[in-house]
Amino acid sequence: MQQRMASLLSEPAPLEAVLVRPHGLLEGPRITPAGVVFSDVIAGGVFRVAGDEVSELLPRRHGIGGLVPHRDGGFVVTGRSVLHVRDGAEQRELLTLDGVSGFNDLSTAANGDLLVGALRYRPLAGESPRPGILLRLTADGSAEMLSEGVVWPNGVGPSPDGATVYVSDYADRRVLAIPADGGAAEVFSESPRGSADGLAVDADGGVWVALGEGGGVARFTAARELEAIVDVPARFVSSLSFGGEDGRDVAITTADNLRTPETGGCVFMARSEVPGLPVVPAAV
Repeated sequence: MQQRMASLLSEPAPLEAVLVRPHGLLEGPRITPAGVVFSDVIAGGVFRVAGDEVSELLPRRHGIGGLVPHRDGGFVVTGRSVLHVRDGAEQRELLTLDGVSGFNDLSTAANGDLLVGALRYRPLAGESPRPGILLRLTADGSAEMLSEGVVWPNGVGPSPDGATVYVSDYADRRVLAIPADGGAAEVFSESPRGSADGLAVDADGGVWVALGEGGGVARFTAARELEAIVDVPARFVSSLSFGGEDGRDVAITTADNLRTPETGGCVFMARSEVPGLPVVPAAV
């Protein structure tokens, strides 16, 4: 059953161009002036949908759970390493760490530092859980550990005042609040259904969470109260982000869709009553 405040978020609608071709688990949506950019975690690659066309920006790279724009052009993407990619060919490795099996989602602080979640085990390979890491990567290339209080770090986003970093812990189905300068993680919210996958923060401090197998997105107020759940026509909802001229466009990625199940993951668009907090281009 759909639970939605009438004006909070419009009904998510699929981007028709994405439905035309098959995709896997789509992630890392970002709304840009040139179109909506997203990754395909399992099949590999970074893509852009604009109008009725889907183009490939970065071929083959697997495991990209998140991406952000870079101030010098291109995008920073995750995977086995953190990588700055321009024009699909020029690549600059920003971070690798011993003992890390992969970097999942990421965002940026107000000064362009990267906020990155790292896994220390391979959950899809059946390995036993180990604490993951939330890292801050600064412009001089240094990596600072902010917390080991998250098992399977997923969606990442700072609060409007920059004092807190919100991180989804997919393993424990909850969102954590971690001090931006490091410290103990506190539980911000428990997932109302499904899991806690990607997240985005709005200008009012609300935290929007993709509910994974819960088939929707939820908004929690800055006071940690569940305000609404919005259904998305998919069985698995992986991530979301804000953008557009007024910051109220919302892009939502999934691993499947109910309209043309044979084509797999899709990108859905909606409109929010509250604008999103802008994601600052990376300066690393």
